[in-house]
Amino acid sequence: MPERALVVVPTYNERENLPQIVPAILAQDPRLDVLVVDDGSPDGTGAMADAIASVEPRVHVLHRTAKQGLGRAYLAGFAWALERDYAYIFEMDADFSHDPKTLPAFLTAIQEADLVLGSRYATGVNVINWPMSRLLLSWFANKYVHWITRIPLTDATGGFKCFRREVLAAIPFDQVRCNGYAFQIEMSYRSWCKGFRLKEIPIIFVDRVEGHSKMDKRIVREAVWMVWWLRLQALLGRLK
Repeated sequence: MPERALVVVPTYNERENLPQIVPAILAQDPRLDVLVVDDGSPDGTGAMADAIASVEPRVHVLHRTAKQGLGRAYLAGFAWALERDYAYIFEMDADFSHDPKTLPAFLTAIQEADLVLGSRYATGVNVINWPMSRLLLSWFANKYVHWITRIPLTDATGGFKCFRREVLAAIPFDQVRCNGYAFQIEMSYRSWCKGFRLKEIPIIFVDRVEGHSKMDKRIVREAVWMVWWLRLQALLGRLK
């Protein structure tokens, strides 16, 4: 039996994108399933996800009652995946900023790695439609993360990833502190500190097609301070 993979797609008010992104994901490889983790979207995203799942057995839906943050949504999806027989678990946005056509490249790369990360900066700057202010924030944030943690990544803040199940099984989810922008940094850093093999592949990041960005100043502030906390915990041998 071929190894199965699950693409975890967190949603909050993604009704316009969901009917497009789910078929695009499934079309890339027959081993791929989709788990929509909806945080009680008031626009009916959850009901639409249920409708799609009712006619497509490779689509599953996890409903949460309120908006609890990106990190908590992903952890709920990861826990769901680990309870089943998925060999690989993806993180992916619902807004087409992550191109579904890149999924086969992840499945190839994960054969020689434990965590594969899609990098916007591995081959220059591959970001489309971002204002210069946000591009500079992202670029400098990754330099900042590398300077403090020494993690060997060009894009530690990106959210297009593929984990082997063994990586997620080794991370105590109840110890994960970050929930916003820094969640991506923390999960990669914890994986690296545990000795797992990290690999980056280049991606082209396109700003969302529909809806609005979830980024805010509170999320950025969390990332600034939590990077120092992660580094300190690692130095003290407390990062489980």
